[in-house]
Amino acid sequence: MITYNEAKSILSEYKQEHLLRYYDELNDNERADLLSQIENIDFSILNNLENKSDTSSKRGKFEPLDAVTIADIEKNSAIYRNTGIEAIKANKVAAVLLAGGQGTRLGSDKPKGMYNIGITKELFIFECLINNLMKVVHEADTWIHLCVMTSEKNNEDTVNFFKEKNFFGYNSDYVHFFIQEMAPSVDFSGKIFMESKSKISSSPNGNGGWYTSLERAGLMSELKTYGVEWINVFAVDNVLQQIADPCFIGAVINSGSQSGGKVVAKADPEERVGVLCLEDGMPSIVEYYEMTDEMITLRTDDGELAYKYGVILNYLFSLSKLEEIGSLAMPVHVVDKKIPYMDENGNFIKPDKPNGHKFETLVLDMVHMHDTCIPYEVVRNKEFAPIKNPDGIDSVVSARKLLEENDVVL
Repeated sequence: MITYNEAKSILSEYKQEHLLRYYDELNDNERADLLSQIENIDFSILNNLENKSDTSSKRGKFEPLDAVTIADIEKNSAIYRNTGIEAIKANKVAAVLLAGGQGTRLGSDKPKGMYNIGITKELFIFECLINNLMKVVHEADTWIHLCVMTSEKNNEDTVNFFKEKNFFGYNSDYVHFFIQEMAPSVDFSGKIFMESKSKISSSPNGNGGWYTSLERAGLMSELKTYGVEWINVFAVDNVLQQIADPCFIGAVINSGSQSGGKVVAKADPEERVGVLCLEDGMPSIVEYYEMTDEMITLRTDDGELAYKYGVILNYLFSLSKLEEIGSLAMPVHVVDKKIPYMDENGNFIKPDKPNGHKFETLVLDMVHMHDTCIPYEVVRNKEFAPIKNPDGIDSVVSARKLLEENDVVL
């Protein structure tokens, strides 16, 4: 661990000396913890403040990208499925669940995956996802390694919950937990916030941080020893998504592509979803707010939307390409947020409007670092039931309806 003087020297270089303001008031354990936090901060991330600007102005030339459509999948399902099952049986496929968030918007202070969406019985978000993965385990007669990315704030709750629920019937030897890397939070002048006299304010470094966090935890090398060649990355909040889907895996492998992304046809031109497309000839995701009116309304010769395929955060990546990307610097996005902090008088403040910046990397940038990515269209009502709100659109209420449509007992 670094010494007080070493920490002071580092902080002086980045004009963050205030982080040691209360050092003399701390006990030995608190001092050691604070020095450890300082040692683990990548202060170079602060350099991104100098380049903070409207990222849309940096985007390239967009073009539509053809997908493996639902009709294509129906026609070739046997071929795709056989290829996918073979890969799974050969232990070439692993899954990564992005589960670092809390259920705050759902009124819960626990990890989002612990939220109970059952009506007549308990049915947790984590349980829904495990049930979906178990379908493939039964079909392939092979366990699939599942890596669960947590955060510093929810790791203990998540791990204990899985143990308490006996991993929902999944083989615990194939479940691996790892903690997402954190990034400091700063005020609008670039000063790092403190949460208390001994705690530096930090937050998870965005969903694009999953790869470096997995690697740092030693799990990437472990997966390689198992023979893994493909990693299916997915988010916690879509309870209908199919994980390690053999047809999806087979379609990507047979295409010769480095990656694939599950997509749904947009419900209407104005739907607020990111679209998988090409940017300067490379696969990319254009966010809804970055699309011009021309892009939103553009139609193909057969009358379909040209920018039609919305992403649902379910991707398949080649491990060999990920290792190549891992040596490159991911773009860092500077995002305005409401950040709780300790003021100069030692009071803990919860702001009601954005008061600073967080630093995030995004999985959509990882897609753009691939040479090829195949959009794979899925049926919306069968694979897209996101839970972001307690009611309304993309809510617990709407997800329950979709689960019942798919014969899930609530």
